[in-house]
Amino acid sequence: MTQTAVDHKTYEAVIGLEVHVQLKTNSKLFCSCETNFGSIPNSQVCPVCTGQPGVLPVLNKKALESAAKVGLAFGCAINRHASFARKQYFYPDLPKAYQISQSDQPLCLDGAVTLTQGGTPKVIRIQRIHMEEDAGKLLHAIGSVELPYSLVDLNRSSIPLIEIVSHPDLSSPDEAYEYLSTIKAMIQFIGVSDCDMEKGSLRCDANISVRPIGETTLGTKVEVKNMNSFRAVKDAIVFEINRQIEAIRGGERINQETRLWDDTQSATFSMRSKEEAHDYRYFPEPDLVPLNLSEAWLAEMKASLPELPTERKARLVSQLGLSDYDAGVLVSQRELVDYFENGLATLAADKKGRIAKPLVNWITTELLGRLNEENKDIAASPMSAPHLTELVDLVQSGAINGKMAKDIFAELYSTGESPRSVVEKKGLSQVSNEAELIQLIDQVIAENPKIVQDVKAGKEKAIGSLVGALMKKTKGRANPQLANKLLKERIETASSGAKG
Repeated sequence: MTQTAVDHKTYEAVIGLEVHVQLKTNSKLFCSCETNFGSIPNSQVCPVCTGQPGVLPVLNKKALESAAKVGLAFGCAINRHASFARKQYFYPDLPKAYQISQSDQPLCLDGAVTLTQGGTPKVIRIQRIHMEEDAGKLLHAIGSVELPYSLVDLNRSSIPLIEIVSHPDLSSPDEAYEYLSTIKAMIQFIGVSDCDMEKGSLRCDANISVRPIGETTLGTKVEVKNMNSFRAVKDAIVFEINRQIEAIRGGERINQETRLWDDTQSATFSMRSKEEAHDYRYFPEPDLVPLNLSEAWLAEMKASLPELPTERKARLVSQLGLSDYDAGVLVSQRELVDYFENGLATLAADKKGRIAKPLVNWITTELLGRLNEENKDIAASPMSAPHLTELVDLVQSGAINGKMAKDIFAELYSTGESPRSVVEKKGLSQVSNEAELIQLIDQVIAENPKIVQDVKAGKEKAIGSLVGALMKKTKGRANPQLANKLLKERIETASSGAKG
């Protein structure tokens, strides 16, 4: 359950996020080993990514291009003379005893993310985006009574990453959540990562401090790790803000440290002291030449960017008349807005504006509601975008009514059939032929004289009973709007004739 931040009137939070994103490439950052998730441990390794003596790394071109595209999408300046460095530290999952990263010459500098959900837009500055290789993974079995041990899987060693480092501009858990969501949506739009936190494709560390409101000096920073979902990031920040404020109020000193978030206990726990910034002894990577990126190459990267979320949202609003809210919901996920536009693409141009809003409603209520119940995302939808659009078109054209459409939707979701084929097969098309309806309406009027008199006496709600009787005769297939209109006209005509 998501926690709620304590309403502290005298303290404010200062938050910076470090977001690691795995780039979607077929091979690792500095070797040709594959990057498939879930493979047999240590089956995707070679002398380069396991740090054997005498080997030389070779930079993955696609990874460099992907990293530059992310920087350009966030408005960063691309450093044409970026370079790599060795970040030296010892840990069992780091076979070389150093990590190839970027230090004083990162690829991207000075970008921004704009938050909008608070009403007033707020710009969160991006300090840098740099490339680096991932470490391996330790598998612990410390609970073993006979032989506590740890195993190392180096399949992830040298997986290509970017690290997006924000300035400490965030001030609440909600802002952090929106910031992460915006970054994820942008990167998915560009197509350079799936950002799947369960697979480790997106990871986030939070630097959190508190200070009295009005104070300009930063408080003591605590780094929080081990958050494996956006909800966990939000909950961990809430807990840590409250913990620090309560500690200060109790006269305690906040220690600069790294803490781990425990999802089962909904709390952070101290991992290691970090009184001073760790000295990684960075020095230029001697086995990789500095990058020298040309203006022509940068222009090519800019030209290769797809339509970004803000641009796509503006187009949906201006061309289709969608509200800011509806367009914002769609562009929150590339697969969602692609589904929507793939459906609209099957319609004639003059229909798109009329169908757009109803289609959004069907996607966000009926379809996503059903998918959420089954813990699926839009990519796993058994109903294709053209079929859902066809169903909505049938409703808007009056061929079927809303109740029929919901029944048909349930069948289509299970079978994957075409809406028109189901309507034709089951004879579900709505009766909209005026001559046919008038004939039935005259029967209903003749069979219900008392209700007709009530309608004539001004009891307009009574007409609902007549519509119900007509629906019974047509087995629910009468067009309700047309039925209402024709009933009123036939009763008025009968009244005029009687007076004459």
